[in-house]
Amino acid sequence: MKAVVRNKAKFQVKDVEKPKPTSHEVLIKVHAATVTAGDVFMHRIPRVAFVAISMLGFKYKPTPGHEFAGVVEAIGDNVTQFKVGDEVFGTTTGLKAGANAEYICIPEVGKSGVIVHKPSNLSFAEAATVPVGAMTAMHFLRKANIQPNQKVLIYGASGSVGSYAIQIAKHMGADITAVSSTRNIQLMQSLGADRVIDYKQEDFSESGQVYDVIFDAVGKTTADQRKRAMKQDGCFVSVSSIASGASKNINRVVELAESGHLKPVIDRHYALEHISEAYQYVQAGHKKGNVVIDIA
Repeated sequence: MKAVVRNKAKFQVKDVEKPKPTSHEVLIKVHAATVTAGDVFMHRIPRVAFVAISMLGFKYKPTPGHEFAGVVEAIGDNVTQFKVGDEVFGTTTGLKAGANAEYICIPEVGKSGVIVHKPSNLSFAEAATVPVGAMTAMHFLRKANIQPNQKVLIYGASGSVGSYAIQIAKHMGADITAVSSTRNIQLMQSLGADRVIDYKQEDFSESGQVYDVIFDAVGKTTADQRKRAMKQDGCFVSVSSIASGASKNINRVVELAESGHLKPVIDRHYALEHISEAYQYVQAGHKKGNVVIDIA
């Protein structure tokens, strides 16, 4: 099979051995994958660091990528929730990777991956963008315990996490202020933002408006900004902390997608052979929503 292989600081598409599922794994023929900000961050970590981590039991995998969508091609003897031919999507977790390839093996249940049936109203490309951004947004918005009519500010609203956060918070009944750039105003409004602040023109914390919840979807707000813009009993959540509860959150995300309340935002598509260009684009920090790698 073809897979992206990291060679020092560069990517190459090579023919590698096709994986075989263990008794508890599902083999997926990948139709679409993504490049996320997290993937870019991991790519910038020197390989020597992974070698050091491997001494603690972590197995270094030179193929990058976390999110995927595709079709089940084979299952292990003990797999019960999936069958050959099922359309699925999901993500590897933590330091695991491997989605930028024609095939990937994911455990049916386990800490190293999440896999669920794909909603029929999403394409493979759309479904591949859902797991990381939507699950992260769902985790932190649930943590903030958003109530109807609360004023919620989402900083960095045009990225993968932010674009999903707008839609999820809107479904929760919140009044949403999105912080983004001028070129994304119409997109923010189409996703459900009640108002949009252009961070290049205005500091959201200097308007005098205060919020029940501030969700920093890119980890770039300052303590002074939060102090000025958040109510005394308000709540601040940020992607700078670790998200958890993946299985619970992915099930709720699937429900919202199936009911039409969650629409993926795709900025660009790249072929597997152009993976380097995709990483360069994401690293530049100007993507809207998600970047998809078309594989099958």
